[in-house]
Amino acid sequence: MSYHLEGRLLEVCNCKVLCPCWIGEDPDNGTCDTIVAWHIDKGTVDGVDVAGSTIAAVAHVPGNILQGNWTAAIYIDDQTSKAQEEALLKVYTGQAGGPVADLAKLIGQVVSVERAPIRFTVVAGKGELEIGTNYYAELEPYLGATGGQTTLSDTVFSTVPGAPVFVGKAPTYRSSNAALGINLDIKNHNALQSTFVFDA
Repeated sequence: MSYHLEGRLLEVCNCKVLCPCWIGEDPDNGTCDTIVAWHIDKGTVDGVDVAGSTIAAVAHVPGNILQGNWTAAIYIDDQTSKAQEEALLKVYTGQAGGPVADLAKLIGQVVSVERAPIRFTVVAGKGELEIGTNYYAELEPYLGATGGQTTLSDTVFSTVPGAPVFVGKAPTYRSSNAALGINLDIKNHNALQSTFVFDA
């Protein structure tokens, strides 16, 4: 199996800004509740065109992120075809190897895989993510002295291996999943954005 994926990342969690997980430190609250969403702008998985698809993980991280054992609920955009869904799940469950498999192995338990409406937008560095009715986040980047987006690179942990990320905050972050023990409605906590290219 081979894949080539190009796209964008939106990520929020209940850590303060900046999330210590990315540099291998323990999460601010001892545990971390996060939403990570990857939108595929261009790409194929074993010949299946997956452009336009979005896949997201709502996850509870029980301690240091590098130790794994996350529990997660996986969501796939309900506009995605069955063939696209199957292709993306092969990549994001680690079956297809490559950089995404290194991330997938940190998940110890998947409590559900569901299709849902997903709204994923990035305009002028500001992002918005909505999954069904239980998850919503706004994202804003931090800007440097010259007006460029503040960038984090060469980190020990990444949800977009090999790509730099733009540091930000979430003015709004709501997430509710009883199976994961998540019930959040918080403001101005950690957010990250990125563009990525994955090859395997």
